Amino acid sequence: MKPFLILSHGLESGPDATKVTALAKVAESLGFRSVRPDYRDLDVGHDVRRIDERIARLKAQAPVDAPVVLAGSSLGAYTSALASAGLNCVGLFLIALPLAIPGYARPFAAANVRTALVHAWDDEICPVDAALAFARARGDAIAVVRDDHRLGNHVDFVAEQFRLFLIPFGQGQFA
Repeated sequence: MKPFLILSHGLESGPDATKVTALAKVAESLGFRSVRPDYRDLDVGHDVRRIDERIARLKAQAPVDAPVVLAGSSLGAYTSALASAGLNCVGLFLIALPLAIPGYARPFAAANVRTALVHAWDDEICPVDAALAFARARGDAIAVVRDDHRLGNHVDFVAEQFRLFLIPFGQGQFA
C-alpha cells in the first residue's frame, strides 16, 4: 500500500501555492493520493499559538488505516515535522524548514523516519546553517541551492527532489 501524502503550505501562502501544487502534481503522476490542508484562516494575524491548530488540522487529514508521508514548505514543513511524531508517518519532505518559531514554546521535534530537506543558501528567514545541522545530526538527505526562502527559481528542482524521494515509497520501501 502506498502511503497517503499530506502537503502543507507556508504561512503567507495557501493550498494552491506554487511549490505545494508542484508536489501534488508529482504525487499524482506517481499514483499517490494526497491532500493539501488549508491553513489560511489559522494564519491570519501570524499568531504562533495557532500552530497547534495547524498540527491538529493536519492530523485530522491522516487516514487511520494507512501510513502517511508529510511534506511542507516553511511553516508547512515545521507543522509537518511536529505532526509526524503523532502519526503513522513513514516519511518527511521538508522545504525551507525553520527549526524554531519565535514565541512558540513547544520544542522542535520530528519522527525518526526517512527524511529529505531542500533549502536555500540565501534563505533570509530560516538560516541554512540550522537546516544543515538538523540534517547532519539525523543523517538526512539535504539539497541546498542558490536561492532565497521562497525557492522561486527552483520549483522544478524541488519537485524533482520530491519525485526521487517518493519512488521508494511507491515500491513499498518504508524504511
